[in-house]
Order: sequence, then C-alpha cells, then structure tokens
Amino acid sequence: MDLATLLRSVPLLAALVKSALPAAVGAGLGAGQWLAALPPCRNFTFETATYLVCEADPKHFSIELFWKNKDGEFYRSLHNLRTAEQAAGRTMLFGMNAGMYHPNLAPVGLYVEQGQQITSAKTGAGSGNFSMQPNGIFYLGDGKAGVRATKDFLKRSPRVDYATQSGPMLVIDGKLHPKFQAGSPSRKIRDGVGVRADGVAVFAISNDVVTFHEFARLFRDELGCPNALFLDGSISSLYAPAIGRNDDFSNLGPMIGVFRRGR
Repeated sequence: MDLATLLRSVPLLAALVKSALPAAVGAGLGAGQWLAALPPCRNFTFETATYLVCEADPKHFSIELFWKNKDGEFYRSLHNLRTAEQAAGRTMLFGMNAGMYHPNLAPVGLYVEQGQQITSAKTGAGSGNFSMQPNGIFYLGDGKAGVRATKDFLKRSPRVDYATQSGPMLVIDGKLHPKFQAGSPSRKIRDGVGVRADGVAVFAISNDVVTFHEFARLFRDELGCPNALFLDGSISSLYAPAIGRNDDFSNLGPMIGVFRRGR
C-alpha cells in the first residue's frame, strides 16, 4: 500500500482495529496475519451515497481473473476462490465479480485468463446493460491495467494476460456514457472498475442504490478515472474478510482477485 492510500485509509483502519481485529484473533487469525491481509480499500461518500473503494497499483499488486480451477471446476464464489488461493499459500486481499456471464457461468464477451483467450469479444447488438453501446473491456498486461471501449480495444488490441468484457462503459475518455440520464428512476447497487491516469486500477461498489449517472460521475469526478467500466448490478459483490466485507453470492462466473506482489 502506498503512502497516499495508507493516509486515506486511516479512518477505516481505526474502525477495523476496534471491530474486526478481535473477531479475527478469536477465529485463530493472528494480528500480523490480519494486517498482512488488509486490502487497499476505504469507505467513500459521494453526494448522498456511500461506497467501498479499493485501489490497486499493478506495480505493487497482482490483479488476476479467475473462472475455473486447475481441475476445470468452477470456483462459483469469491469465498471458494479465496479458500483455494489460501491453500496455495496466497493471500487474496479482496475479490470482486468480474462482469456478466451466461446461466452456465460462461463469460459474456471477451475473457482472457493467463494469456489464453477463453471466449471472444461480443460486438453485435443485443438487450440489457452489456449491449448498451459502447461497452468495454478491462484488461491487464505488461504490468499495466486499462479500460477501453470494445471497438477501440479491438482496433488496436494490446497483448494481455487478463481481460474481461462488460457493459456499459461508465466513462469514455473523460465523458459520461451518452445514454445516461441524470434523472433516471433506475437505482441499484452497482460495481465497476476504472483506471486513473497514473495507471492505478480503482474498484468501487456502492453500499446504496445509485443511478448509472451517479456511479459514472463518482469515477470521473471523484476517483479521477478518465475511463471506467460497469461490471454488474444484481450480483455486485466484494469479498474482503479482513475488513468484515463478506459478500458471497453463489454461482458466480468470472471473478477478480487481488494480491500483493511477492505473496
């Protein structure tokens, strides 16, 4: 965690020491282990809604996508993913759903894991949030993170280690998605990812129901992300047990896991 993130996290850390640490120790997790597992997250208020925001610089954190384990079995939940990684000697700081998926848990649109393309990009018309054009792709490669509109990504595709397609884009080159309306009656829990100009990936999940317009402005105006992508609404989840955040929907498709490098 860099100094700036640490300073922004002080109020959250103080609250956690008071509430989460006793439970962690009681469950057999030592204070040192608990501190090592703390995610780079902070509580955030924007206008009338509250959010949990997690920032991960790819230079210091490994951001990875997961869908199936080495035996070809679905992870299905963030809890299962964390348990599997823990058994392999890795501490997952936090996990989040990584976009939309079919009833059989297969990714909708482009999905790349460990450099292997599992499913191809979807560019045709359709219904639902995914097909609200422009949609986009969150990707990681060469130690960098990025978010780009799908058509732009496909025109000049970078080499990627991980990629997931979702939609709609929230922010495109500093502008809100053109179909978002400030007075929209559609208010839901939402989560998404953006990338700041300095390359830091920013993940956010709302604690309150919000519109697309509000959520997009959070990324652009407060979190400093010129490009940001909506991941999902109904199954929005973030799993970070070290701070007592245990969203654990079952039968998830692709997921994001974040780890400190070297661990």
